[in-house]
Amino acid sequence: MLSIVTATYNRDFLLSRLYETLIKQTCLDFEWIVVDDGSTDNTKVLLNKWILQKKINIKFFDKENGGKHTALNMAFKKSCGDFILIVDSDDLLSINAVEIIKSKIIEIKKNKFYERLSGICFPKADLNGILIGNTYIHSPFLCNYLDYRYKYKIAGDKTEIFKRDVLLEFPFPEFKNEKFCPEALIWNRIAKKYDMVFYNDIIYLCEYQVDGLTSKIYEMRKRSPKATLQYYYELSLLNLPILIKFKAILNYWRFYFISENVHNNINMPKGFLANLGKLFIYCLYFFKII
Repeated sequence: MLSIVTATYNRDFLLSRLYETLIKQTCLDFEWIVVDDGSTDNTKVLLNKWILQKKINIKFFDKENGGKHTALNMAFKKSCGDFILIVDSDDLLSINAVEIIKSKIIEIKKNKFYERLSGICFPKADLNGILIGNTYIHSPFLCNYLDYRYKYKIAGDKTEIFKRDVLLEFPFPEFKNEKFCPEALIWNRIAKKYDMVFYNDIIYLCEYQVDGLTSKIYEMRKRSPKATLQYYYELSLLNLPILIKFKAILNYWRFYFISENVHNNINMPKGFLANLGKLFIYCLYFFKII
């Protein structure tokens, strides 16, 4: 079975749209795990109404507000499917999404490399069906997520369907008083151990909200410095093109200097590039350019 998980916060005005695409799926062999991260709107009322309708299998949980990553950690633990698809509350699925996903899962289970796979991945499109970013010309394509991004230069948000066991093996770190953790921190950790199979089918339609995480990513990273610094630190250590590594180092020192009370017990980049990047960003910080 497939688990579709949604972490939501004050999105009652958008959840109905997602719900409609779920109940219209051509294959209903899935569960929908919704974790409400401390909403103050009518999310709970909506979910309880939909549960009573019994059109699809819904499991609803609520928790104190702690950030999307903490809600996802809970959802992963509560799920029962062998594979997990994360769907944001403001996005949609094509009506044949589950059917396509399940057919691809059957396909990869026949692959002799199945045990080393973390899951499968698809591109995303906007609500008009226009591709976001790009895809690799051949599909299916087998590689790790880091190579897909940096070696083959595939850009744009993607739709990842991970094995549940893999997500439980690599949970999001939860830092006290921080409500954001870059998803790429975990995807990169997974990519160091597992490959993925990439397809070109469009099954996920997204709409970026004015008040969403993407629109305020700088502020979110600034308010969650430990997770942010850990992400850039690990990115700087990966076997990536030197410009990507140096950019990660620059971003590390950027958030290091503008953050407060996080300068102890954190990992720091070392070496010539790290020192060069630190000096450059410190100069910008000193002259109040950042």
